[in-house]
Amino acid sequence: MPRALVIGAGIAGPATALFLTRAGWDVEVFEAADSPDPYGGLFLNVATNGLAVLAQLGLRERLLTDAHRASRMVMLSGTGRTLGEVPNGPARDPERGSVIVRRAWLHQVIREAATAAGIPFRSGARLASIEETPTSVHARFADGSTAEGDILIGADGIHSLTRRWIDPSAPVPRYSGLVGTGGIARIDGLQATPDAQHFVFGARSFFGYLVRHDGTAYWFANLTMPEPPRGWLTGVSSAEWLIELRDLHSDDPSPVPQILAGTDEELTGYPIYDLAGVRSWSRGRVVAVGDAVHATSPSSGQGASLALEDAITLARCLRDRPDRATAFADYQAVRAPRAEAVVRYARRIDAQKRVTKSRLGIAIRDWMMPRFLKNAADDTRNDWLYNHEIPWERPVEGAAAKQPQTGG
Repeated sequence: MPRALVIGAGIAGPATALFLTRAGWDVEVFEAADSPDPYGGLFLNVATNGLAVLAQLGLRERLLTDAHRASRMVMLSGTGRTLGEVPNGPARDPERGSVIVRRAWLHQVIREAATAAGIPFRSGARLASIEETPTSVHARFADGSTAEGDILIGADGIHSLTRRWIDPSAPVPRYSGLVGTGGIARIDGLQATPDAQHFVFGARSFFGYLVRHDGTAYWFANLTMPEPPRGWLTGVSSAEWLIELRDLHSDDPSPVPQILAGTDEELTGYPIYDLAGVRSWSRGRVVAVGDAVHATSPSSGQGASLALEDAITLARCLRDRPDRATAFADYQAVRAPRAEAVVRYARRIDAQKRVTKSRLGIAIRDWMMPRFLKNAADDTRNDWLYNHEIPWERPVEGAAAKQPQTGG
């Protein structure tokens, strides 16, 4: 039985492990953190296409038990005027819309399934180096331990050591011009936002929120600023973040000030980066998935879903192709065009989030956006994002295999 070492226990790693186990591989997952963080990463969008992959793992319904359905994205000006609505899923098909979940919940659902499938996880295993021989690949970890496998799969995120081993000249992550922060707060009296997430294009910052039926608000803010020096954000206290945010959003429409006034949890800021243009996704016995080789900003709502798509595609290629090299090459050939298109799409949205200091610029934006979004609810041009299907089962012999769209 071939053996795979998976580096990273976020989304792409355990999902890849699950599909490879189905394909007859022996898999072990290695995670740098000592234990899962129940609050790490706040929340994220799992898009229609990501839900389709989870359905093939039998995990879609489990995930939905703690999800906020959000088939609509409502755009508001800083004065509270509705600028338009955009589908968060295929146009005119709200039943197939995307959902918002706590990142930790998505991790838990996938990891529980992997554990139930007998996949071992080793925590506190921070990858330090990779060595390859003609017959195997070896991972060495910071604690001095090692592991050996037939292949190594790097699901180790945007600052991936695996990517640098594959290609030392690979591009580095690109700063988006935005710093993100956010929280989850329970505030009495807030009106629920069923089937929707709201976005406020404020005069001084961009804000997004949703309110669940029990009054729990999931919120985030994107602050426009130059790239912070390394380590600077960790020196900003939660109290300082709240003072800054309450000032930036003091003139925003309700319930934004109320959400910030009712937030008392620890806040941290994080620069938002993306990654594109990685030419080599594999080398020898080593291959990378997810943010390690393509990272989109959260603006696309596709980061988790792209990771899930990578997982099923790589496992399919390793199952169906005659050798490792062909599998890795076909995996990149299939995935790279779509991933690059999503990164470009997100960059266009990031540009709209960055706040201009020009009052005239804000006025022009608020005048133009309703015209651009007038027919957005019926606009199918973004359906390529959501209607991307990657079946796990082999096509019936003689039947035409369904080819997923790449779009963009």
